[in-house]
Amino acid sequence: MANSSSRHDVVIVGGGHNGLVAAAYLARAGRRVLLLERLPRVGGAAVSAPAFTGVDVRLSRYSYLVSLLPRTVVRDLGLRLELRRRRIASYTPAVRDGKPTGLLVDAADAGRTRASFRALTGADREWEAWRRFQAMTAGLAERVFPTLTEPLPTRAELRRRVGDDAAWTALFERPLGETLEETFADDLVRGVVLTDALIGTFTHAHDPSLRQNRCFLYHVIGNGTGDWDVPVGGMGAVTDALATAARAAGAELRTGCEVTAVATDGTGDAEVTYRHRDGEATAVGRRILVNAAPATLARLLGEDPGPAPEGAQLKVNMVLRRLPRLRDPAADPREAFAGTFHVAEGYRQLETAYTEAAAGRIPSAPPSELYCHSLTDPSILGPDAVRQGRQTLTLFGLHQPARLFADPAAKERAVAASLAGLDEALAEPIADCLAADADGRPCVEAKTPLDLEREIGLPGGHIFHRDLAFPYATEEPRGAAARWGVATAHPNVLLCGAGAIRGGGVSGIPGHNAARAVLEDLPG
Repeated sequence: MANSSSRHDVVIVGGGHNGLVAAAYLARAGRRVLLLERLPRVGGAAVSAPAFTGVDVRLSRYSYLVSLLPRTVVRDLGLRLELRRRRIASYTPAVRDGKPTGLLVDAADAGRTRASFRALTGADREWEAWRRFQAMTAGLAERVFPTLTEPLPTRAELRRRVGDDAAWTALFERPLGETLEETFADDLVRGVVLTDALIGTFTHAHDPSLRQNRCFLYHVIGNGTGDWDVPVGGMGAVTDALATAARAAGAELRTGCEVTAVATDGTGDAEVTYRHRDGEATAVGRRILVNAAPATLARLLGEDPGPAPEGAQLKVNMVLRRLPRLRDPAADPREAFAGTFHVAEGYRQLETAYTEAAAGRIPSAPPSELYCHSLTDPSILGPDAVRQGRQTLTLFGLHQPARLFADPAAKERAVAASLAGLDEALAEPIADCLAADADGRPCVEAKTPLDLEREIGLPGGHIFHRDLAFPYATEEPRGAAARWGVATAHPNVLLCGAGAIRGGGVSGIPGHNAARAVLEDLPG
């Protein structure tokens, strides 16, 4: 096989969105940057593509919404990207007194949301509790989010920044379940709030490790508002904008290059060995940035990766002939599916599903969240799809850990159970609304954690690469990499992906922070 070597200031392993952010920042600062990506295209989980033969619809097949991408990154890199706000935050179907109803949260109409709370619960108590809780998280978001693109604060520094002892205790010190049970009386309202603590995180409301609190925090602080926005053109538009910025700045992006090893003695240069279609090559860098999970980095270094991370979600992508009718006669499907549509996510339902999954069983009533991307962004529909009235529907299932899918047949059972749970809220089966592909097959595509591991290299299918961390240092950081939360055990190898401190989600924050650390270490 042919062997070649090249020398760079920075070599980036992995071409997901965080690697592209780092490449763009570093190249704009005049550094020689090489980015290596195993797949034929960059983007990692942030990609858009047709999923069904003969169906002219571009789906966000893995990640699908954006909250944590800082506006400063968009401005700094000159990204041509539109993130569109969803007016409807959520709709949650319910049955009260034997009648179908639901809770609608309209982000633009507080009076309408209040009326929905009152119709569901019979009084204003839960609405007032909701408003107080939302005000608390909003205040926290305003203070915490700006710190994510600053040097990593210590715990004491972040607590002073938050300034609200009650909020700090509720989200940083006590299991979230205690706060929810003290704040809300209604089981459904408790569940709607708790779901943000369980996205891609296999845990429960009273977990003493506070994994649920960490997950919740990252889901409510995005850009100081906690809003989850729709990238116009799909998630691939985020990747395209970043790749364009990186290339325009002079970064070299190579696809079809599988990194097989990283070698370093901790000083001087480090080496990356990779395979490509013409053979094997080595890239030498003053710094190596790794846009991959810490467990993957350990394997590349020849080190023990430790216990494997475990993803805990089921993603189902669908294309519909039309939106389904709902059992709730007052609910408009075009509103209900325009926000987050909650299924089987009452507080007790979430606990039952966790208990069943922890025992190795697919939940009998799988909790899930659905969203129709095409209602907010019709641009993902081709002309034929528009003419035919097609709509997309994404289902994100909770409490579906990788361990459940060791049996290949489990995937089909999990999908069937999740769609059956959706049917409970519908006036017609979702199967009757599915479009068919060119071969007459229903347009349903499912991704388990094991699929994510195989297709985009996430160990255990963990969408955050490993459990999320609170966004502070437990001791005073030393060195640029530690100050920016991207350090590894090797001074010249840095994390720039979701497994860094302040990683997770489609944010670009670890890429930004890794670039800042490099520029401190390699000035001029």
